[in-house]
Amino acid sequence: MTPFVEVTDVHFTYAGAERRRARPFALTGLTFTLQAGEILGVIGPNSAGKTTLIRLLTRVLEPARGEIRLDGRPLARFARWELARHLAVVPQELPPALPFSVEQLVLMGRYPHTPGRFFESDADVVVAREAMACTGVLELARVPVEGLSGGERQRAVLARALAQEPRLLVLDEPTAHLDLRYQVECVALLRRVNRERGTTMLLVSHDLDLAAEVSDRLLLLAEGRVVSLGTPAEVLDECRLAEVYGCAVRVERAASGRPRVELVWPDAEPRRAAVDPPGRRR
Repeated sequence: MTPFVEVTDVHFTYAGAERRRARPFALTGLTFTLQAGEILGVIGPNSAGKTTLIRLLTRVLEPARGEIRLDGRPLARFARWELARHLAVVPQELPPALPFSVEQLVLMGRYPHTPGRFFESDADVVVAREAMACTGVLELARVPVEGLSGGERQRAVLARALAQEPRLLVLDEPTAHLDLRYQVECVALLRRVNRERGTTMLLVSHDLDLAAEVSDRLLLLAEGRVVSLGTPAEVLDECRLAEVYGCAVRVERAASGRPRVELVWPDAEPRRAAVDPPGRRR
């Protein structure tokens, strides 16, 4: 079976200001595949290459060497509007000043399906409202995006991505601004979309527990290279994580059977016993 996404020996180095850094970042020999319907979690410390990978998949950046294929076709052969029919991104942040309502934002997800048209059709509105209902923002349809909380914004952006009806959903820290309730609902939503629509997902996250719980496989990056690729149980190894992140961790088994990562905090100084103020006795 041909993988849905194929990343083969991809190299990339930032030009300009990045070259003046003491240790300029480079993505080197990145190779992995993503099967249709799979959820792949991408993890790693800061400056590991996670954001660069997203930019390469969305053609914001082009590889210096190597190739990325989507459903067997080189990514470079997709027009950008055409790629947006197949791939949608849920970014960490929206521009702070976005003068649109939630419904207008979500309807923007329909543009790749009719790039030559300036106004949405009735069918577009139906798809957008279904996406808003699915993400719990339908009642906010008329509310300006600027007036939303961080969690509401994140759900509205997810609704816009779902309105694109993508085959591949790229999520950059999708629960970063959500409280506990909406984190749980977001995870449940992603699982439901994956199961019912067969949507392939690439999930970038600093939350190792979230990535382990949601993903079929994990891709661990460090300094622009693949460190490990496999099931969550295979990748989340205590010694490997300690080496990559530079801190001690403990990996245990969660109630779901998935691995759970805990920090091993450095020993704190022993607390002093309570001392009465001078002249006071207990």
